[in-house]
Amino acid sequence: MALVRWGLRRQNFHLLRRRRVLLLKLTVVVISVLLFCEYFIYYLVLFRCHWPEVKMPARGGRQEPVLKAMFLADTHLLGEIRGHWLDKLRREWQMERAFQTALWLLQPEVVFILGDVFDEGKWSSAQAWADDLHRFQRMFRHGSHVQLKVVIGNHDIGFHYHFVMVNSVAMEGDGCTICSEAEAELREISRKLNCSQEVQGSSQCDHEPRLPLSAPVLLQHYPLYRASDANCSGEDAAPPEERSVPFEEKYDVLSREASQKLLWWLRPRLILSGHTHSACEVLHPGGAPEVSVPSFSWRNRNNPSFIMGSLTSRDYALSKCYLPCEDTVLTTYCAAAAFLLVLILAHFERLPSSFLFGWKLCRSHLRR
Repeated sequence: MALVRWGLRRQNFHLLRRRRVLLLKLTVVVISVLLFCEYFIYYLVLFRCHWPEVKMPARGGRQEPVLKAMFLADTHLLGEIRGHWLDKLRREWQMERAFQTALWLLQPEVVFILGDVFDEGKWSSAQAWADDLHRFQRMFRHGSHVQLKVVIGNHDIGFHYHFVMVNSVAMEGDGCTICSEAEAELREISRKLNCSQEVQGSSQCDHEPRLPLSAPVLLQHYPLYRASDANCSGEDAAPPEERSVPFEEKYDVLSREASQKLLWWLRPRLILSGHTHSACEVLHPGGAPEVSVPSFSWRNRNNPSFIMGSLTSRDYALSKCYLPCEDTVLTTYCAAAAFLLVLILAHFERLPSSFLFGWKLCRSHLRR
């Protein structure tokens, strides 16, 4: 009888030990997958990004300083009206980790967000706006050595109804208050730029402070006018079935008139814009290149990215940095779930006999 009790105790001990080992394995797998998918994957992917090199001759015996700037667009932080808590948590965690990892690895000096920071700014109450702003400041926190500049987008304030940051929402051209103010400010900037290129002694510019002889970089939310994305290409361009869809002026892109005004007034050397959520490169009349920056959020595309720019007063170089694809993270989670299921079924010997035999054979080889 004592021998039987001893045998039962030993059997129960082995069962308890096996369950503890199984629980430990499950815990290790779950924690490892969570850490990889929600933290380490951002370092693994962004580690491949490097600042582009500006090739320029030394002036006056020394190299001109290079400004390192990040450009991202269309974060679309969800609000209380359209935002489900789980969707908000998932997307905002993705953008926060991507941004903080990029700051730590790439060390930019300035970050520009090209509009549509919020998704519901045009509907938000004062309290909802304050809550959304607090979340934005937490997600995109940065040290004092980094400047963060934000361009207004249509989802931030609604449709109407050196860097030049333009409120392109105000480029309707219908004489509204913000439109008139924006155009007046742009004309003044244009006058100062033109004065800086004139010979000293001109009657209109005698007492005008001279700006550096440098064509500006234009930053805005809406792209300048283009008929469609038909000529856009690349893995983060619009899907092929959407590229030939005509753009609507003042909704998808700026009007022809507003675009011509900006090109004429500012004569930029580079234009960066957002709004479309997809990448595109366009060469405008006069030779001004425009780069449309894709969305930074998984909510708008599977493969978000941002632009890295190395800029001097006369030259620039751009490169693109991709964030982790959402499909990669979801596939990793599915594979981990399948592995956990196999682990549990193998523990309770619920697998088919042939699969179970292979499982035991693999375990025996691993123990050697």
